[in-house]
Amino acid sequence: MPADDLLSGATGADSYDASSIEVLEGLEPVRKRPGMYIGGTDERALHHLVAEVLDNAMDEAVAGHATRIEVEMHEDFSVTIRDNGRGIPVDPHPKFPGKSALEVILCTLHAGGKFSGDAYQTSGGLHGVGVSVVNALSDRLRVEVARNRELFAQEFSRGIPQGPLQKLGATANRRGTTVTFHADDQIFGHHRFKPARMLKMARSKAYLFSGVEIRWKSAIPDGDTPMEASFHFPGGLSDYLTETLGTAATYAERPFAGKVDFKAKFGAPGLVEWAINWTPSRDGFIQSYCNTIPTPEGGTHEAGFWAAILKGIRAYGELANNRKAAQITRDDLLTGGCAIVSTFIREPEFVGQTKDRLATTEAARMVEGAVRDHFDNWLANDTKSAGAILDFLVLRAEERMKRRAEKETQRKSATKRLRLPGKLVDCSATAREGTELFIVEGDSAGGSAKMARDRRIQALLPLRGKILNVLGAASAKMGQNAEINDLAQALGTGIGTRFNIDDLRYDKVIIMTDADVDGAHIASLLMTFFFTQMRPLIDHGHLYLACPPLFRLTQGAKRVYALDEAEKAMWLEKGLGGKGKIDVSRFKGLGEMDAKDLKETTMDPASRKLIRVSIDEDEPGETADLVERLMGKKPELRFQYIQENARFVEEVDV
Repeated sequence: MPADDLLSGATGADSYDASSIEVLEGLEPVRKRPGMYIGGTDERALHHLVAEVLDNAMDEAVAGHATRIEVEMHEDFSVTIRDNGRGIPVDPHPKFPGKSALEVILCTLHAGGKFSGDAYQTSGGLHGVGVSVVNALSDRLRVEVARNRELFAQEFSRGIPQGPLQKLGATANRRGTTVTFHADDQIFGHHRFKPARMLKMARSKAYLFSGVEIRWKSAIPDGDTPMEASFHFPGGLSDYLTETLGTAATYAERPFAGKVDFKAKFGAPGLVEWAINWTPSRDGFIQSYCNTIPTPEGGTHEAGFWAAILKGIRAYGELANNRKAAQITRDDLLTGGCAIVSTFIREPEFVGQTKDRLATTEAARMVEGAVRDHFDNWLANDTKSAGAILDFLVLRAEERMKRRAEKETQRKSATKRLRLPGKLVDCSATAREGTELFIVEGDSAGGSAKMARDRRIQALLPLRGKILNVLGAASAKMGQNAEINDLAQALGTGIGTRFNIDDLRYDKVIIMTDADVDGAHIASLLMTFFFTQMRPLIDHGHLYLACPPLFRLTQGAKRVYALDEAEKAMWLEKGLGGKGKIDVSRFKGLGEMDAKDLKETTMDPASRKLIRVSIDEDEPGETADLVERLMGKKPELRFQYIQENARFVEEVDV
């Protein structure tokens, strides 16, 4: 589908000028707290810089103004991203007559052409912070703009212009924007861009929009990663899924794939494209994207997609007189179900600046409505594939229900084994779905948590002291450790080679420790245990960290909580909206929080914040290396890591 059909109503280059650029606030906080904007200062955050610039180029392509994007990595680990789009506006900005629109975009947070929706119908770089954050976190950055047959350039360092916008002369055969930047070592330390990771990013973008060609070039060798490549995939996500599955056997000869324009069906600009197949050869997965932005934590578009598939397969089972099809759940679909979903929508709402989860409510309705009709037709037209998939899913549903029945029987015996002072306090729910196990630190915290919990779905397991560091520990030593035994019995899964994810007794396992050094150490020991002995627990998204606040602030009848010093300072400066002086109370530990505070801030699903523990799919080896450096038996590796990263620590809570 041509890009101008996809984005019917997108305005042309004439209306994309300096007046399209809107300014909301300044740039100062980025270097001080980069984690707020790119999620940290690790390798994942470093590569997020490339994604931000690449997303802007992709927006030009999706809007129908660019057909080619070039990604180049240089010997000094700087990166150039070039497109043949319209070029960033360079005329004076209406609100800042002394500055060009380009300088405003590069040096101001929330400045861009994507807020009003006039210059772009859909975009990934929605928040207007991407390229300015890249500028702030680069020790050098150069932008070249070829626009209206003229070439302009400006250079920056750590967000500060190194001179005015320069007019370099005429350029008859060039158009678009070129950004070259070098990430600041003061922020990212020893981390460097990895060609293999960047190549994968570039290739996935080409799959996501068939109208663009992405050219890759690298001056740095990286194993089997090609030094030059070109990606253009007219088949889109169907090609992507076929390549991902490789030679794996599948239940359908060809994946269920398609593309639907929202405008024709819902009167809204945008589209959804998808591809899915089932295989007995590997675990299922879903990769989802919104406006070419990866959404690893899913969101409303994923929910709409799975709703369409679930309703469709159940309806087909009813037509085929297979009553057991009604027992199929979304979890069954995910078993062996391999899916890729990409949607383009106007003004998407994401959770967080790194856009890991889509929150736009309408996306669920539009994706479900678009996919459902096509899935029903596909099942009816390919009865061989439909029958094979239905039989597979019914079998998985029967196995799941059998395991659940066995697990409900085992729950009582497991509770009896752990009925010891200060040990497992179980929940009343018999099914695993929706239940939570809080691993808490000590009896005092366990007492507060016991009063604050929802007895129906929330269980508690207090630990006494710090558990064994299992990295390098002998299996016999682990078997003799009471805390590890209690934890393994409470979860019901076994450990190491005996671990079975199907036996997990709780839907979420939540580490809830004090917000201090000892609490962080205990959390690190527990995560090391889960990583080495119960890795599938993390891979399947069951492990979480609770986020208890450090402070409670009250002003008259108003009360708020602050996670850290920065949030406390923000509230003190902003005020709570109450009357009188603001009183600040610091929580020294979970045991000192009353049940009301603990429930409201840390345990109530309606108001708490949880951090899901995950492993970077692109670089799983780096996670293992980091665990070894921090938790292994070699103190020199630990000391080296502290030396490399100590300068990033702004506050130490002792």
